[in-house]
Amino acid sequence: MSRRTSRSQQRPTNTACPCGLPQPYDDCCGRCHTGSAAAPTAEALMRSRYSAFVKGDVAYLLRTWHPRTRPARLDLDPGMRWTGLEILGTTDGSAFHATGTVTFRASFRGGSLHERSRFERVDGAWVYVDGEFLE
Repeated sequence: MSRRTSRSQQRPTNTACPCGLPQPYDDCCGRCHTGSAAAPTAEALMRSRYSAFVKGDVAYLLRTWHPRTRPARLDLDPGMRWTGLEILGTTDGSAFHATGTVTFRASFRGGSLHERSRFERVDGAWVYVDGEFLE
């Protein structure tokens, strides 16, 4: 018997997506993270960025940050445990818009973050510009 484990056995492909939508991660935000799909709306980008925070995907977070506001580096807290995302509202941000906002509450162990994020299209792709903390 071989002791080798295949890649598919190491990483389940049907785990729930952290963004809260009912699709499996690989069919939802995972597609954005790997680059096989682009977020079609500002809300979809917001959800994929939340999932990237959950997964610790710094490269995706930086890649989807507007060039004019992107930090030189991003250090995530390895002890942070995100526990849920609630989209509270959106303004514009569809395939027919150049800008949009998403208001959300992201919960973590010990509290939550309430923010209104601004998004813009750069070369056709949605990117995060900045956010305003609420409450």
